Amino acid sequence: MIKVHIAVGLVALVAAAVGLAALARRLGVAEPLLLTVAGIAASYLPFVPRIDVDPEIIMLGLLPPLLYTAAINTSLVEFRPKKVSIALLSVGLVLVTTFAVALVVWQLLGVPFAAAVAIGAVVSPPDAVAATSIARRVGMPRRIVTLLEGEALFNDATALVALRTAIAASAGAFSIWHAGRDFLIASVGGAAIGIVVAALLALLRLRITDPVLDTSLSFLAPFAAYLPAEAAHTSGVIAVVVCGLILGQGAPVWQSAASRIAERTNWRTIQFILENAVFLLMGLQVRRILEDAWSSGLDHTVILLTCAAVLATVIVVRPIWVYPAIYFAWFVESRPRGKPKPAWTGPAVVSWAGMRGVVTLAGALLLPSDTPQLATLKLLALVVVGGTLLLQGFSLPWLIRWLRLRGPSRAEDALQEANLLQQASAAGLAVLEAETAPETPPEVVTMLRERVARRANAAWEQLGRAESVRITPSGEYRRLRLAMLRAERETVLQARDSGAVDHEVLEHVMAMLDIEESTIDRVAEADDEPQGALLAPATAGCDHLRDAPHTTMPVVAEACAECLAEGLTWVHLRMCLTCGNVACCDSSPGNHATGHYRRTGHPVMRSVEPGETWRWCYVDEILG
Repeated sequence: MIKVHIAVGLVALVAAAVGLAALARRLGVAEPLLLTVAGIAASYLPFVPRIDVDPEIIMLGLLPPLLYTAAINTSLVEFRPKKVSIALLSVGLVLVTTFAVALVVWQLLGVPFAAAVAIGAVVSPPDAVAATSIARRVGMPRRIVTLLEGEALFNDATALVALRTAIAASAGAFSIWHAGRDFLIASVGGAAIGIVVAALLALLRLRITDPVLDTSLSFLAPFAAYLPAEAAHTSGVIAVVVCGLILGQGAPVWQSAASRIAERTNWRTIQFILENAVFLLMGLQVRRILEDAWSSGLDHTVILLTCAAVLATVIVVRPIWVYPAIYFAWFVESRPRGKPKPAWTGPAVVSWAGMRGVVTLAGALLLPSDTPQLATLKLLALVVVGGTLLLQGFSLPWLIRWLRLRGPSRAEDALQEANLLQQASAAGLAVLEAETAPETPPEVVTMLRERVARRANAAWEQLGRAESVRITPSGEYRRLRLAMLRAERETVLQARDSGAVDHEVLEHVMAMLDIEESTIDRVAEADDEPQGALLAPATAGCDHLRDAPHTTMPVVAEACAECLAEGLTWVHLRMCLTCGNVACCDSSPGNHATGHYRRTGHPVMRSVEPGETWRWCYVDEILG
């Protein structure tokens, strides 16, 4: 019966976490915030049982997969330009915060300094889960998100090593030499184990083509890195992060497309469930920890004062360290490359994005049972987690709006996506020309060319006026094909219900229809307007773009003269920057802009759609 109660409790926990997360998305509230508040409220309901969380469950069962899924979705390329700032935040800031909090706790509670350092290490690392969850919801600029992700991925290792050292010191076995040696061994050893595990898994992946086997191997990866690292007394956190970064970077080479799709979908599901369950669990711990601390015999005024002081210390120390760290990193890394000095607004957001989470909760539970004032120390950790999530999490969107920082623009992303797809299509067509044999049927080559052109044109059609106020070829293809697929699926289901076809045949046909529907391009139109004109990224190496003007007087404004003469309807309009001719895009039936280039050789055109100023070189096939 006890096992049944545990199973029912787990099902209820996951169901509540999923339901509350769905509610948070509907309300537009960050999921960690709503889940934490709901957990706090639920902990005071009479029918909700007291929940005791084993720290080993969090450290072994939840932390490795959460760190792994964050690591495989993080770009090593984006980390390189920020390696100094990430190191200063993930190591320097954690240690500074640890000792700042330790001094406050030592003075106010009178506990041994080693115990004060232990709780300082517990509350020092901002959480990878909290940082990425909040960042996704509030629309932070990507450069800030990259910095926060890098910090959050590696600062857990610093904090856990500091915690382990403080616990050893409380037992009387401590020296500066041993602390430094342990930190070096944990960092270097964890990274080495992560590299070795990633190399072994990469070799296996090269020999696995079945997506089910590959995904199963992926589920083992975080534990295959974490457990050997911890057994070797190194950092399991660093091992998981390094392993995930390497496997994520090499996935396009080592995995098949089907395996990558399956792994991405499965890990997103795991991340969703674990993240939300963790924050709900944190809220459910509030009542028990608060009652234990309140009945510990310590003066209540001292408890409240210490909680407020520790929370204030954690919040205040961060900007004091962040500003000089970021500007020092700019001076060392970016200034020699001619990068401009960062505005003060970026460090302001980084300073305020210090939400704590799962590692702080688990670290508090790892404190030895004989630690002085243990109940109060756990309460301090909980106050820091809840305080940063509620105070900084709720106010972060307001701060970003007040500072007028732009998050990722779907319009600009669509422009870069169209440009990249155009370059990829050109490479594919070049291979098609080289690989076409004399015996290749011409209709096959034509079909392949049309398929590549349709995909590229569908990306360009996302620009300009919203699809809701115009008809585009890709939009009509999408609408009609989806309607056809619905009818085809109904026919297959009727055959299934009649019992006239074998089940395996039905499943195979249904899978074919599902795969096709999942691959139909679905346009996610921009829900934002870019501030100012929609510009292309700066392009080096194209003389035509450098020499062409950014604007000229159009021959005929807001119309394609050739389409009007032929009675055709255009999708988008382009203007030649040599003569000012306005013509329709490649998605339009007339394709007159490209025809004008072929007749005249004028190399550069620009968009004349509202709010767009990007240019395109026909010769080099490059955006600029």
